[in-house]
Amino acid sequence: VRAQGDTYQVVADVSQFEPPDIVVTTSNCHVAIQAEKVAEDGTVCDTFTHKCQLPEDMDPLSVRCALTEAGMLVITARRR
Repeated sequence: VRAQGDTYQVVADVSQFEPPDIVVTTSNCHVAIQAEKVAEDGTVCDTFTHKCQLPEDMDPLSVRCALTEAGMLVITARRR
């Protein structure tokens, strides 16, 4: 977690996954990123899981995420 001005930022490389395969959840001050690549035969061939705790002074209603063209998932949250 990096502080940049009045926001916190988490960046994760999920370039090996398609956008529908990526799930981001928040609970309390925790952010969880989960991604799963499923082969054509239905088997899971790649997974990614990352969990981190955001500082307590972040605004939970301000959490946003964006996926760059390079496959970097950028999660931001404002400080209170």
